[in-house]
Amino acid sequence: MKNTLNNKLIMASTGLFLCFFLVIHLLGNLQLLLPEDVAREQFNWYSHMLSGNLLIKIISWILYASLIGHAVYALIIAVKNNTANGKSYQYDKRNFASAWNSRNMGILGTILLLFLIVHFKDYWYTYKFTALPVDANGNKDLYEIVVSSFSQAWYVIIYEISFLALGFHLLHGFFSASRTLGLYHPKYAKAVKIIGWFYSIAITGGFMAIPLYIYFK
Repeated sequence: MKNTLNNKLIMASTGLFLCFFLVIHLLGNLQLLLPEDVAREQFNWYSHMLSGNLLIKIISWILYASLIGHAVYALIIAVKNNTANGKSYQYDKRNFASAWNSRNMGILGTILLLFLIVHFKDYWYTYKFTALPVDANGNKDLYEIVVSSFSQAWYVIIYEISFLALGFHLLHGFFSASRTLGLYHPKYAKAVKIIGWFYSIAITGGFMAIPLYIYFK
């Protein structure tokens, strides 16, 4: 029982850190919606700043650890739930816990894991380990890579599906983390629901808008 609670606490804490990171990541990526010349200059400067700042590097290491920890402990919890007492895990039926996304977090998580592999390969790896052209300020032109990617309909579709999976994942994860941390109380339940829905829709909508804007621009 204690191990299960510890696992859930790790899931909740890593999940909340990832939620915070998504806000910062989205705010940075919204620069892509600016006029082209401004977007190129600012986004490339932003990317250069992220790759050269020691504090940002430390945060990025925490991010990588959180991603790995979140995925590993999700798998551990799923295995334990499915094998406990030789029975399938009985889902918590309270409020949103019996929704479709709560019953299919494994599928959503798998989609997101595959998405992250593609995302890291196409942008993080390309930026870090390949020779990219530079913009007028001498910064690697990641903006051009992003725009070229999102000029392809199939690539945009993959991202839109992944962001929808992210939205459902966030919605359940937000409520699940609030219960684990003891915030799912009648006194706070309504506020938690409102914040969870607002956050999930804002993050999902923001990320979905960027590929669509670039593709149809």
